[in-house]
Order: sequence, then C-alpha cells, then structure tokens
Amino acid sequence: MWLVVFLVWVLLWVGGSYWYLFGKRSPFSLESVRPPAPREFDQRKRDKVIKQGFNVDRVPQDLDVIVIGSGIGGLTAGATLAKAGKKVLVLEQHDQAGGCCHTYIEKGFEFDVGLHYIGQVHENSLLRIAFDQISEGQLEFQELNQHFDTIQIGQGDKLREYTIFSGKTAMKAHLLKQFPDDKEAIETFFKIMKICAKKTHYLATLKLIPQWIALLLLKSGLADFFSPVFKLSGTCATDLVNTLTSNKDLHVIFAYLFYGVPPKDSSVLINALLVHHYKRGAYYIKGGASEISFHIIRTIQKYGGNCLVRAPVTEILVNEENAAYGVKVRKGQEEFEIRAPVIVSNCGIFTTFQKLLPREISVQPEMQKRLNMMKPGRGSFLVFSGFDGTQEELGLVSTNFWLFKNNDMDKSMEDFFALSKEEAPDNIPMMFITMPSAKDPESKIRHPGKSCMTILTMVKYEWFEEWKDTAVRKRGDEYYNYKMRFANNLFDWACKLFPKIKDKLVFQDVATPLTNCHYLGAQRGAMYSSEHNLDRFHSEAVARNRCNTPVKNLYISGQDVFSCGIAGALHGGLLCASTVLDHIVYIDLLLLKKKLKRRKAREVALLEKKKIQ
Repeated sequence: MWLVVFLVWVLLWVGGSYWYLFGKRSPFSLESVRPPAPREFDQRKRDKVIKQGFNVDRVPQDLDVIVIGSGIGGLTAGATLAKAGKKVLVLEQHDQAGGCCHTYIEKGFEFDVGLHYIGQVHENSLLRIAFDQISEGQLEFQELNQHFDTIQIGQGDKLREYTIFSGKTAMKAHLLKQFPDDKEAIETFFKIMKICAKKTHYLATLKLIPQWIALLLLKSGLADFFSPVFKLSGTCATDLVNTLTSNKDLHVIFAYLFYGVPPKDSSVLINALLVHHYKRGAYYIKGGASEISFHIIRTIQKYGGNCLVRAPVTEILVNEENAAYGVKVRKGQEEFEIRAPVIVSNCGIFTTFQKLLPREISVQPEMQKRLNMMKPGRGSFLVFSGFDGTQEELGLVSTNFWLFKNNDMDKSMEDFFALSKEEAPDNIPMMFITMPSAKDPESKIRHPGKSCMTILTMVKYEWFEEWKDTAVRKRGDEYYNYKMRFANNLFDWACKLFPKIKDKLVFQDVATPLTNCHYLGAQRGAMYSSEHNLDRFHSEAVARNRCNTPVKNLYISGQDVFSCGIAGALHGGLLCASTVLDHIVYIDLLLLKKKLKRRKAREVALLEKKKIQ
C-alpha cells in the first residue's frame, strides 16, 4: 500500500515538474525574429514610439499587466509577457522611454545616459538570443576594437597604463604579457571567472524554485556539493585577490569596473562576471542606445500593449486582501486609476516599497524585512561634453578609459566618501571616460562633424542633498557652481588624455544624483539601483531576494533582482517574467540556442559541400 502511495507521489512530482518546465507555451520562437529593417532616422517617427504621452484613451482595454518604469528590466519583462499572450501597459514618468537606455539630443549632440558598451552579445549567446526575441531581431550590435578598455593608475611620472583585450584566449594572454610575474594569480582568477560565468544560473535558479527548497539546499550544504559558485557569491573580493597576489595594480585590474562599492565590500563573483562579460567582445548598439527601447516597445505594441511616458505612478493600489490590483497615474492636477491583475515594478525596491505602496502596507514586518536586505546605492555624477570636430580630428577612439589616482581602491574610495561636501570636488579618485560618437558608425550620419564624450564617477547623495527640493534647472547659482567644481576637475583630467578637445568644447551638461532622481527616478541618484554589497550576494540573500513580494500580484524587475548593468537588468526582467508566468523562460531560450546551433551547423556543412563541388 505504502509503495503504491509512494509511486503515485513520485509520478505526480515528476509529471508536475515536467509540466512546470515544459508544459506551457513558450513566449519565444525562431519565427518571430526577422532581418533588421532599415534604420529609422526620422526623429518624429521615433518619438511616436518612445515619447508617446499618457492619455487615458491610449490605455489598452482589458489589461493583463502594468509595468512601472521603462528601463531595460521593465521592457524585457513587458515584452516577454506580451509574447506570452499578455496585454501589457508600460508607464514611464520621464518624457522619454528607456530608463538608462535612453539617449538625449541637445545642440546637435547625442549622448548615451547609461549604456556605454555591452558584452556577451556574440552570435548565438544567450543574451543575444534574448535581445533578438524581445526586439524580434531588430537590434544590431557593432563590435568594438579588440582593445576595448584602457586602465591608467597613478599620476605624473608614476602613471602606469594597462590595456584590456577581448577574445576567448586573448584576454588572459594579453594580461599575462603585462603581468609576467603574476601568472598563477591570473590563471586562478580566470578559473574563478569561468566558474562564475558557467554556474551563475544556479544562483538564478534559487530565485525560481520554492524558497524553502532553495534555503534547504543552502543550509544543508548540498548546494556547495554541486558547485563552488554559492560560496564564491559570498566571498569578499579583496580577501580573495589578497590570496592570489600582492601586486596592487593587478588588484585594480580584477575590480576596475567600479559600481560604487569598494572591493572589500564587494562579491568576487560580481567582479569576476563583469570582467568576463567582455571576454567574447565588447559591443555598442548601432543607432545608439535608444534603439533598445524603440524596438522593444514596438514588440509590446504588436501584441496589443503600449508604453506611455509622462505617466508618473503615484500609488500602487492594494485591496483588503493585500493584493495589488492597479495603479494611480498623475496627469496635471488629475489622478487616474488603471487596473490590471498583475503589477510589475521596475523602479527599484526602495521606491516601490517606500513611495508607491500605501503606508499601512509598507510598514508591515514582511515588507521591512525585504527592505532591510538592501541598501541604497551610491549616486552617479556624469559630465556630457560636445565638440566641434570629428573623432579623427580630435583623436577620440572607441576604447573606454578607466582612470585611478592610486592602486588602493579600498582606501581611495573609503577616503573619498568620508570627505566633507567642500573637500570632495577637488579629491576625485577615479573616473570613467566613454566616447559614444566614436563607437557608433552611424553617428557620423546622424550628427556629421560632431563628437561627444561622457565622463562618469560615483559620488555621495548627501553632498547634493540640500538642493533636493529645488526645481530641475532652477536650483540656483550655488548648486551650479558646486557641481561645476566636480565637472571642471573631471574634464581637466580627461583633457590630459585628449588635449585637442579643450579648445573644441561647444556644449557641456552635468548630471548630479539629483538629476538622476528627476529624470531616471533613481533613488538617491543611484543609476545602478540598490547597493551591490557583499551582504546582498550571500547565497541565502540571493535566494530570499526574488521577484515576488509580500504583496500578492506585485513583482519586482530590473537591477534589484540580480545585478546591475544592462545585462543584469535584462536578466531581472526575464526572472520576473518567469515568476509571473510560473514558467522558466530560460529553458525556452536554451532550447532556441540548441536549434540555432543545429541550424548553424547545417549552414556550415552546406557551405563546405559547395566548396568541394
């Protein structure tokens, strides 16, 4: 009798698991991907897609999903759900969709706000397949030079320069040439990179399986038996690299892709993944970063949904059963209720829980428990500069530059963030320089004879907090003079690398954390959303920080789900869609990957056959 019961239970479990994994229709298909259409250069036609203003008449009837925020995480979740048969409405508070993927044009110059380059979009990669599915094949990627990053450490006579190359084997080989005495350290770090890259999906799986099972696997040690990735996720970056080498310059190389957290407070897994991200090439979007939102929104519209801007959500509606059922949107002096059975928030966990939910909901213990797992991220400071002259005339290149005044990232970041408001502008320890006009070959068509540069560094929100209640572009002379102290020091530093740009500067705009709060809706101006500290990436925290929330029907998407950056936010969108659909869409992507691999093999075999004939 017990044997029969056990066999029935096993059959039900196996059948249920099979149905969960494979029993639902895939939102993705090879047939939905078509060759890229000619680029749309008519800005008015583009604006009809990415700048469609909120109006009640433009809200689709019988909505299934409302997405708050049109960053890549929200658009990915929205497009995936749309392709799964859901009618989706994306609401964006800014006057242009895209979040950190939007570009802005001023005085004939076009600047990328958050996408500076991207990796892992080589042919048949999982990320490329995901982009192809949510844009239906309309995004094109321009591969950058093999030498994609330059790192400078120190100043004056003590300045050292290192170059980072892409390539499956070239990245490591080139690094070994520059650090011949640290072969073992580099070999070990690249082994860690490989483990992290190949097994990160185990961490993502923790967010998709029942939480009690995930915690059981971790607490029992079974997870560590399967892979070391679970321990690496919670391993301090500084502690690990200290065991590999005493070479401080190499320490910087292993953590140079900074995101506001010093290595001593970072996960080695995140730092390793960021370096590995460009191993198979660094790329830029042909036509600029706004191509992403332009094409993904059209996918959402194709399946009956829409994306509306100038649509600030003021409240998530929650009923007496603690279930979300809609949102309030402000238009002028009026507020409108829009209802849907599923609400996806892509505007960050702090904004979602602290600003959009009713106070009686946000103070609930379960909500506070989720919030206490995260910390607000560091603010970003950007300088956008436009020049009269081509990249050739100005000596600008597609290579990015990462500049550090010394090789102790832990101390320099700790000292910088401990400075007073008055001291900070004159003691910036690091910055990043990117030249989008040199990366996009079509920039010369859209903006002939012009070049642009974006400089980025991390700052404290508190240094700018006294002006938080002032209106954008009307914050006064004191604010302007203060932010320009930062901007002038950063620009002067950039001029040491590119001396020809100083006399050709014709436009400059500066974004502080307050700017990012206003235009991006970024909490405390943090473009990378919640802080990516070590506590957040301990495997148990990863398992608990999932897309579903204590409020029924309310889900989180974007950078707060897994990690920062365009790729991290996109995966946050895929994880969110998987949670909403109760179906792991990654399996669908992997099956597509296999089909594409077989198709490529057939094409190669056919070409070989033709050559023989």
